[in-house]
Order: sequence, then C-alpha cells, then structure tokens
Amino acid sequence: MSSRFSFTIHATDGRARLGTIAMQRGEIRTPAFMPVGTAATVKAVKPEGVRAAGADIILGNTYHLMLRPGAERVARLGGLHRFMGWDRPILTDSGGYQVMSLADLNKVTEEGVTFKSHLDGSRHLLSPERSIEVQRLLGSSIVMQFDELVRPDVPEKKQRQAMDRSIRWARRSREEFERGGAHAEANAIFGIQQGVLDEKLRRESADALIDIGFDGYAVGGLAVGEGQEAMLRCLDFAPGQLPADKPRYLMGVGKPDDVVEAVTRGIDMFDCVLPTRSGRTGQAFTADGPLNIRNAAHAEDQKPLEEGCPCPACSTYSRAYLHHLVRSGEILGAMLMTEHNLWFYQRMMQGLRDAIGEGRLAVHALDFLERYRAGRKG
Repeated sequence: MSSRFSFTIHATDGRARLGTIAMQRGEIRTPAFMPVGTAATVKAVKPEGVRAAGADIILGNTYHLMLRPGAERVARLGGLHRFMGWDRPILTDSGGYQVMSLADLNKVTEEGVTFKSHLDGSRHLLSPERSIEVQRLLGSSIVMQFDELVRPDVPEKKQRQAMDRSIRWARRSREEFERGGAHAEANAIFGIQQGVLDEKLRRESADALIDIGFDGYAVGGLAVGEGQEAMLRCLDFAPGQLPADKPRYLMGVGKPDDVVEAVTRGIDMFDCVLPTRSGRTGQAFTADGPLNIRNAAHAEDQKPLEEGCPCPACSTYSRAYLHHLVRSGEILGAMLMTEHNLWFYQRMMQGLRDAIGEGRLAVHALDFLERYRAGRKG
C-alpha cells in the first residue's frame, strides 16, 4: 500500500461515520479503538495478541519513551515498530497530557514545558519541536501536535491563554513535522482542538487548526475530570466544528458507554488505558456492565467471564479459575483479564461499524447503553 494517508467514508448514520484510514503500514477501520502501549508495550499482552483481538493501530507515549529507553536509542534500534514487534500503524501522543498531570513538577513558557522526570528528577524541555522530533525518532505513523492542556476548572482567562498557545504550538508542530523529510513523506500529523467546554473557544481553535492544515483532528482536553454529562454536551458541538472529510479523534476516552455515545456524535478514533488497566486489577468489561472477578461470588462459578465471547480467556477458562488467579496475584490472571477486555472493546467497535454500515446505529446504541448501564448499576 503506497498511500501516505487517506480517509474514506463508506457510510454515515446520523452523525456517525463508517470509514477506512489507509496508511503505508496498513488500513485502520473506523470507528477505531487504539489500545495504549505506553512504554512500547500494551501491558500484559504480546503484540500478536493485540492484533488477534482486532486492533488495527496502537498508541505509544512520547513522554515515557523519551525518558526511557530514550527516543534516540529507539531510533538506533530501528524505530518503535521494530523495537516492540508491531508492524501496523502506531499513533504517538505529544506528551502534553503527561506534562499537565505533572503540574507540580513543570513550568510552562512560550518555548515549551520544562519538567522534572518522574523517574530520576532530571530536567527536560519538551517544546513543539522536540515533541515532533521525538515522535519522528520513534518512527510514529500518526504524530500529534504539542499542545497545552488545562483542566475545565481553571479560570476562563487561563482557558483562552492555553487555547491560543496551543494554536501557536500547532503551527510550530506542523512546521517541524514538514522538516522531517522521508518521515513526513510517509506518515501523518493531527492537530488538537482545545477550548475546554466553551463552544466559542473550540470554534476558534478548530478554525485556526483548519487554516494550518492537518491530516486529522483530535478533540483534546476532555476526560480530565469534567464528568460524562459535560463531556457529552461538548461533543454535541465539537466534532461538527472539525472537517467532515478528516478523521476525528477523541483523546483518552474511555469507558464503553463513553465510546458509544461519542461515535453517535461523529467521533472516529479513541484511545484509553481502561481495558488494560482494569484487566490488571481484576475488572472485566461485559455487555452487562463491568464485572469484578475478585468477588467471592465467582469462587466456584464455572461460567466464562462473558457468555458468547470468543476471546481466549472466555473460550478456555472459568470465572472460578480467573478468580483464583487474580486473588492469588498470578501474572496469568492479569494477562487473561486484559486479553478479554481488549477483545471486548474491539468487538464493541466492530458492532458499531456494522450498525453504521447497515443504518441501524440508533437502535444498536440504545440497546447497548441500556444493557451496559443496567448491569453497571446492578
């Protein structure tokens, strides 16, 4: 496949879109969920297991990889794809979210963000140019612009300042990406809309990003404590402010019902640590809501985690066995629970894609949400 980056919409249903992103390393079916491989690994699952679950693309983390093992080292070793044994597309985040979460360890200026490593206290500057350079060294398929992320409870003045700075950083990110030569010719870069929950700020951000020009556009600054209701109100208008012919990526989302709600509002791409992190702590996602395998009720339950699930965990092992593994702290427990959750998310995305293609998304989404939320409350 020779295409650097193209996005084809095959069908729409309401605001939802069924599409395909074509890149040199493979096609990405949308709506897509990207498992998170923070430190060059989707925790507790081998790359072939991630692919078997149905993932077309995974996410790598700029902040963590630049600190350990180091972007220059990864480049010397042939790039992130070869390093971790994943030959399909990888999207790398810009490091902006991690820097925000380390607010007590950082200092933001127009140049970039100076921060202390959470590993050894060493000082680093992450600027738009350095963020893009790191992503280039990693060999990222989809590069994210460097942005300034603020929480929704900061004063309005700070919200505007962060949005304006993110636009300036977007332009610098785009310019640095274009200086990447062969890497820029073979890969893509996305801009990130900011503006917290304010429709006017989001419109300004979107218009400026469109003027700069990107291969795709992310809705950033959500899922950072504002709550589901506020997030969905923002998603009622934010995706429509972005180009209809480009992919729309909602960063850091999320819970299964968040994903379904966002797809109905026109979002095409998602990522979240939830399926892997929850799996390691003994929580399985099912159509009937989350299930805590640690509960004593599962100690002698011979049913699978989820009836009808074709994943390796459900096909072979009982809830009783998984309960034993997780309660005993056995590594296999974390592996099997994580694998199930990855399969659940990818099956959920396939269900959404099928429903959009067949023009029945409204009914499908309502059925999914009612069943999932009823189980969550139970």
